[in-house]
Amino acid sequence: MTFSLPVRQVNQKVIVSAVFVAAMFMNIMDGTVVNVALPTLSRHFAVPIGSVSGVVTAYLVTLAVAMPASGWVGDRFGGRNVLLAAITVFTAASALCGVAQSLPELVAFRALQGLGGGMLVPVGMTLITRAFPPAERIKANQILIVPTLLAPALGPVIGGALVDGLSWRWIFYINLPVGVAAIVVGLLFLPAGSEHPAGRFDVPGFLLAGAGFPLFMYALSTGATDGWGSAVVLATGLAGLALLAVFLVVERRAAEPLLRLGLYRDGLFRITSLQATAASGGFLGTLFLVPLFLQNGLGFSAVHSGLSTFTEALGGMTGVQITTRLYKRTGPRRLMIAGMSGAIASIGLMALAGPSDANWLIPLLMYCTGFSFGFAISPSQAANMATITAAETGHASTLVNTFRQAGAAAGVALLGTVVAATEAGAADLAGYRLAFLTAAALMAVGLVFCFFVDDAAAAPTMAGKTTTATPPVLPEAA
Repeated sequence: MTFSLPVRQVNQKVIVSAVFVAAMFMNIMDGTVVNVALPTLSRHFAVPIGSVSGVVTAYLVTLAVAMPASGWVGDRFGGRNVLLAAITVFTAASALCGVAQSLPELVAFRALQGLGGGMLVPVGMTLITRAFPPAERIKANQILIVPTLLAPALGPVIGGALVDGLSWRWIFYINLPVGVAAIVVGLLFLPAGSEHPAGRFDVPGFLLAGAGFPLFMYALSTGATDGWGSAVVLATGLAGLALLAVFLVVERRAAEPLLRLGLYRDGLFRITSLQATAASGGFLGTLFLVPLFLQNGLGFSAVHSGLSTFTEALGGMTGVQITTRLYKRTGPRRLMIAGMSGAIASIGLMALAGPSDANWLIPLLMYCTGFSFGFAISPSQAANMATITAAETGHASTLVNTFRQAGAAAGVALLGTVVAATEAGAADLAGYRLAFLTAAALMAVGLVFCFFVDDAAAAPTMAGKTTTATPPVLPEAA
């Protein structure tokens, strides 16, 4: 079936960006919105708060199953087809979550969301990388960084308003118009077909990764609350690590591995990937920590807490605009060093905040944190695949997103453990202060990697103008 459109030509870059940004925004915000609703879900289903944690962990587990296979699936069935299928699954699962009548139903539908989310981000990033020539990727980051910075900040504010003003079900229904719009635009305008041969599917690698990553992610996501000495946490964590160790051995010997770990031989790709993993742990760990500090430590309301952290998004978008204009003259290395240094300072200073000054100091420092993170991560993303061939972008995107997700989970788990171990609360803020310093230390790890970034290797992304004579266009019917 074809669609006859009045528009003769559509810029592929614009369409890919619009569809992916909408889908990624929906995906990222969903996580923070759900976190806000957990106490309400506990009361609604009349279960302890620990029981509703399955709503979060089910999503993380299935996300970890789907993500490692996304590179092969995207090449095998076509990036456009897989991206739209992932958005469809995520959107349909959101509707099912909204009508769930029991906690087991809600957990099952959240797991279905995770399958869509696990495919959505890596495949979408692959399409973006292929649509934009290297010289234009820093400009693309001005748009693509928006959901990364804005969605986590908006989530608590929107989630609190929906839960208090309407119902917890609306935190899922809100995804429907965004998802449907992305699907319609994608069906009409995104090009069909597979860009590159997929090769043979690595079944042993998939089975090992499909078991190892979820077990490890489950342990990370529950260890801070259930205790690292818990039998379940120890069993899943150790089993996951063992399976991942076997996975690494198998992948090194496989002719066509599921995760192309050999891509890490590329120095620029390796260093920027490691920096992004560490930075994600520190940044998302901070976004997890600040609401706990404000609400449980200082007694802020959920809405007040959300508004205090929202300044992070404003700072991030400001930082991206500035670093984008400097990138072609300076290269990624110095910008990344400056941004990560600023993030270390602003997060570390949060350890000094207290009841008398947090009302103004936390919003200011969150703005600085967002500014610094955006200043560092935009050049990192632009340089990340500068030396990766088009045929390998799907697998490179899978690697980056898989380990960045693991880094984010590890950062949240580490800070949650610090808060739990120190019994931080309103009576004693010392645990929160130590957690902020720990988050700053994670950023410091990312800073170390920045010093090894090779500006010369990133030269293709620093060219003044792309050599492409005309922008990629799509036919009037897709």
